Amino acid sequence: MTTIFQLPLLGWTPFFQQQLSLEEITEFLPARVAAQHRSHFELFSEQGWHRLIITPKLPDLTVGDWVLLDGDGSVYRRLDRLSCFSRKAAGSKVAEQFIAANVDTVFVVCSLNQNFSLNRIERYLALTKEAGAEAVVVLTKSDLCDTPEDYVRQVQALDSMLMIEAVNALDDQSTSVLQPWCKAGNTVAVLGSSGVGKSTLINSLTGQTLQTTGAARSDDDRGRHTTTSRSLHLTPYGGVLLDTPGMRELQLADCEQGLDAVFADISELADQCRYSDCQHQSEPGCAVQEAIRSGQIDKRRLSNYLKLMREQARNGASLAEQREQDRALGRYYRKTLTESLKIKRGR
Repeated sequence: MTTIFQLPLLGWTPFFQQQLSLEEITEFLPARVAAQHRSHFELFSEQGWHRLIITPKLPDLTVGDWVLLDGDGSVYRRLDRLSCFSRKAAGSKVAEQFIAANVDTVFVVCSLNQNFSLNRIERYLALTKEAGAEAVVVLTKSDLCDTPEDYVRQVQALDSMLMIEAVNALDDQSTSVLQPWCKAGNTVAVLGSSGVGKSTLINSLTGQTLQTTGAARSDDDRGRHTTTSRSLHLTPYGGVLLDTPGMRELQLADCEQGLDAVFADISELADQCRYSDCQHQSEPGCAVQEAIRSGQIDKRRLSNYLKLMREQARNGASLAEQREQDRALGRYYRKTLTESLKIKRGR
């Protein structure tokens, strides 16, 4: 039996509807990328499930994208994105890797054990802010922690307006506090490193065993990586959950605005430094260092801010150089093709 998906339950909103011409409304089928594998994408539409083989002719797609399909099931075009999450590809490769698109809210998941890291939370928050989505920090495994409120206070100190929930992902009643963000028409991405309980959380919020889970290793509490591909899941509350593999390496690139938003306290202090190019180390008249001495901000936070700013600047420059090389190569190919056609026509 073919499953029929109603567009609003897949996250279709007026933002996407307004992009369609009258001809496109009648001639093409809106479909959403629901899963990404090595060789193909899975798409959901009002006509059911579609398989789309990955070829060089496809536009850049990632889970969450909306596309228009023609009568043959081919992509006519990709719709403009409401938001887009990307990172520098892992390893030494200079390339941008898309993580998810058209996300309204991000559950930044971190577990209350040895894997807890304020630095990592700040990194995910910067990525979320840069993409323009709402962030909710979800602290999992609260049942294994004697004082979860202490961790909540540490995270709240990053931003007094930040939404934070400590939950036991194995308990449906505990995770019910997250239901308001899983409402109809809303797409929620679940981001976090391996072993923090994302798959367990997905299973709890969907009411189904959609993802396999693995117990944490007893020696380091890091857990075992279980999700291997990005995928969308429908919830009983009408919203859509987007699961991603645990990312052992999340390299930021072109994320300066996101970092300025997450570290607004430091950014505002930096404007008060004596020198406009202050590095906030030992320069005279540094307002940031003065704030550290007075206890207004802590050294860990400044150290992570400087580290992430250097990282995004380095990766951003590398990606910009790679993009320019790709554009130059494209111009060379077009010029060569044009000259070749002129020679053939002159014969």
